Amino acid sequence: MARKPASPLQLGRPTAPAASPEAAVLDRVPNPHKGVAYLVRFTAPEFTSLCPITGQPDFAHLVIDYVPGAWLVESKALKLFLASFRNHGAFHEDCTLAIGKRLVREIRPVYLRIGGYWYPRGGIPIDVFWQTGKLPKGLWLPDQGVAPYRGRG
Repeated sequence: MARKPASPLQLGRPTAPAASPEAAVLDRVPNPHKGVAYLVRFTAPEFTSLCPITGQPDFAHLVIDYVPGAWLVESKALKLFLASFRNHGAFHEDCTLAIGKRLVREIRPVYLRIGGYWYPRGGIPIDVFWQTGKLPKGLWLPDQGVAPYRGRG
């Protein structure tokens, strides 16, 4: 949604949870190493959202890798953004892509990939992957480290 005006970040002060992913603010900060190709990884092993049909909780292990451009996503803001999905009803594919696309819109990374490793629903795990941009030549991109489903934990 809309960028927050140039006001203090959510970092370092009490912040109320957002009512929805659309209302959540994703603060960004200048990249102090702009022009250097390096990888940033966020792992959210306890991501939750709601099934849009049943209202039951869905759980995922998210791995977000990105190569910053001019901006970094501020980690507290990312945590609050991800938490805003707890009462949000959407399918696994929609949640995973909405997170990736919102990050791209807000921080304009050189490269971003997101892996959504969803725990089984109806006995079938659903894993969702999306990427954008081009990985800089020679940059090490490690495996996301989440094994195929065998009773994750």
